Amino acid sequence: MKPGSKVLAIALLFVGLGLVNFVASRLPFRADATAENIYTLSAGTRSLLGQIEEPLTVELYFSRSAAGLPILYKNYAARIESMLRQYERAGRGNLVLRVINLEPDTPAEEAAARSGLQPQLIPGTGEQIYFGIVATQADQQEAISALNPQREQFLEYDLSALLHSVQQFDKPRLGLLTSLPLRATPPANPMMMPPQGLPQNQYVLGEWEKTYEIVPIEPTATTLPADLDALAVIHPQNLAPDLLFALDQFLLAGRPLFLALDPASQHFKRAGGQQAMMMGAAPNVSSDLPTLLAAWGLAYDPQQVVGDLALATPVQTGQGQVSRFPVWLSLPAASLNASAPPTAQLSSLLFIEPGAVSLAPDQPDLDFTPLVTSSPQAATVPSFTLQFAQPDDVARQINPTGTQTLAALVTGTFRTAFPDRENATATGPGTLVIVTDTDWLMDDYSVRRFNFLGVQAAEPLNDNLAFGSNVLDFLAGSTDLLSIRGKGSSLRPFTVVREMEVVAQQRYQDQLVALESRLSSVQQQLTQLQSQTTDANRLVASPEVQQAIEDFQAQEAAMRRERREIRRALREDIDALKNRLLLANLLLPTILVVAFGAWFHRTRRP
Repeated sequence: MKPGSKVLAIALLFVGLGLVNFVASRLPFRADATAENIYTLSAGTRSLLGQIEEPLTVELYFSRSAAGLPILYKNYAARIESMLRQYERAGRGNLVLRVINLEPDTPAEEAAARSGLQPQLIPGTGEQIYFGIVATQADQQEAISALNPQREQFLEYDLSALLHSVQQFDKPRLGLLTSLPLRATPPANPMMMPPQGLPQNQYVLGEWEKTYEIVPIEPTATTLPADLDALAVIHPQNLAPDLLFALDQFLLAGRPLFLALDPASQHFKRAGGQQAMMMGAAPNVSSDLPTLLAAWGLAYDPQQVVGDLALATPVQTGQGQVSRFPVWLSLPAASLNASAPPTAQLSSLLFIEPGAVSLAPDQPDLDFTPLVTSSPQAATVPSFTLQFAQPDDVARQINPTGTQTLAALVTGTFRTAFPDRENATATGPGTLVIVTDTDWLMDDYSVRRFNFLGVQAAEPLNDNLAFGSNVLDFLAGSTDLLSIRGKGSSLRPFTVVREMEVVAQQRYQDQLVALESRLSSVQQQLTQLQSQTTDANRLVASPEVQQAIEDFQAQEAAMRRERREIRRALREDIDALKNRLLLANLLLPTILVVAFGAWFHRTRRP
């Protein structure tokens, strides 16, 4: 083969490799080799995409050219675009994707702002960028105002929820059955208005009303309203058997249920104290649905309260003293399930005298996912012992027995509590979120209300409100959304290096500790000898003392060298691995190309 032909063959080889890469990137299928299948659309997402009836446009806005943009954001933007391309292919022409590289002071930036996208600040530089998604169908528009790489594991859920919401022309109908005064009742006599003005709805109700059509259900009802998308039952009291049957069949029909029970409602405790002073009957401070819970495979004791020595909340007691109350639980992020949409990225909740819930034995058809848990320093105590007990007295009752589940997501096939009832569905797939406290929904434990320039405002004290909204957003969405779970991250931790660091640390730590101790002792003795000076700052030392100083100095230098060697050894294996990987990354592609070229040349020879 002539030299010119060889050059042409090599050039054609590289052109061919480029074409193969180009064609592969546009094939309608992918091979997903990740452990969590993070690049594979779930069945729920494909079902949602198959239900699109009118063309839907998705616009990904990203300030790609912003100076100082972290590589994390660039990689995440590429990850989102790749997934949206899969949505576009699975939408079969009903979904159109537009990727917009947003520049400052352009019509695109104005369009992003009009669509509800929120600017973000780049850490370090303070430059403003836009990074969000807008979905439009006909005259309906919804947006994810600010994308965050920290939420990557819920990317598919968030994208699918966005597409579902933009296709909803009416608010979902949420049935609300509660004995708590979430909706304020005005005084019967306007002349009896309290000094603080008219009572206000609890803030959580206002949050729900922004998204749902609230359908009130009286505790005396015997049936449920038709066409409910979800149902919230909060601190139920004395429900009629027919209503219990309706709740049972609602869950078994596959419609989602939010259930909040309480072994010791602080709200009703206070109301009971006021009624007792007025010689009225004390309300029932605990709530339970024993018939339903037993049939649904759940264990809950309405007479037991969870106390936690590690998560006790500081409360003010008599004489201005502050004590930690172990049945008022300040729940940090470690107590919240980061892999479940209702609790993902929440950082703190406050539960007041909650109960515990668990899956009863022999329930193979149900999946029980804890959402909120105590610490291992927890146990249950009888609720009646709390009536007059001081925080220290309650703490002495707690003998930790392990982590308790305070809220859970339960899915699977439920059994009816009314097998002998006519027209009863015996079993059915359902979705239930159960929380064993109700006080967290009240303003006293979730927000601080204040007057700002004559306008009533509220400041969240914790993530209680967000938890309430997240639970209902999760339940009231499409049943296809309920099947989508959080996935892993495309950022893979280098676990091999971490394990090597741990092993090396264990191997050399004892040597290093012993050496540091010897070095410290030598330095102390050397300092003592060198501090023996006269008023003229001259060293007073016999030849023996001077020799000892020199010996100590030599020992110090030797031990410093030894310490450097130990610290170098800590990194030796890791550096060797890094060098091997670097060499492999540099040589392997070259070797493969050369081998392919040699094979190609050999097969082309006459």
